[in-house]
Amino acid sequence: MKRLLWIFLSLILVMVGWTTVCAEDGFYVVAGQKVKYAPVPKTGQTDSYGVIGTDGDLEKGVAWPTPRFIDNNNGTITDNLTGLIWLKNANAFGMRTWLQALSDANALHSGSITGLSDGSNAGDWRLPNVRELQSLVDYSRNAVPAIPTGTPFLTVQSMYWSSTIYANYPLYAWFVNFIGGYVDSKDKTAFYYVWPVRGGK
Repeated sequence: MKRLLWIFLSLILVMVGWTTVCAEDGFYVVAGQKVKYAPVPKTGQTDSYGVIGTDGDLEKGVAWPTPRFIDNNNGTITDNLTGLIWLKNANAFGMRTWLQALSDANALHSGSITGLSDGSNAGDWRLPNVRELQSLVDYSRNAVPAIPTGTPFLTVQSMYWSSTIYANYPLYAWFVNFIGGYVDSKDKTAFYYVWPVRGGK
């Protein structure tokens, strides 16, 4: 029934010229512009825990490349899944409030901390949004931190601020807890860690 409703709505949108669907090549058209579907990566979970239809059973999503992470030998790590470039030292600033975390990330540049020699300028780095930060979580791991095994990151801690503000209560911002990989929001005056990123679209 849901599929029939989707087809019916798609036909209406096509007739009025709002959108056309080109599922065969992974694109759709909105207002005359061709747009590619946003890929959703796998979570890393492969254990079904004996239940059919779970994430670990189906393993849906874009497969992680091998290797997933590349050490650039300049204080940065490139994620070949997302194209994002992360600071290798995941604890370069200690625990900071949300505003301090934003400031630290925005001001980061080559030579400003030990080991960073990537030629970056202030403004190249930023605090990741919540989805970017969560992309580092490996949901197959019952470990601290819950990130993919063998990653070249240094000193990964537990909870990290994202740049995403909690829309229901703007005095809060989202963070990712790498003890298990859950996402939550907290008052911006709380102290969490800072993991700068650059790149992305």
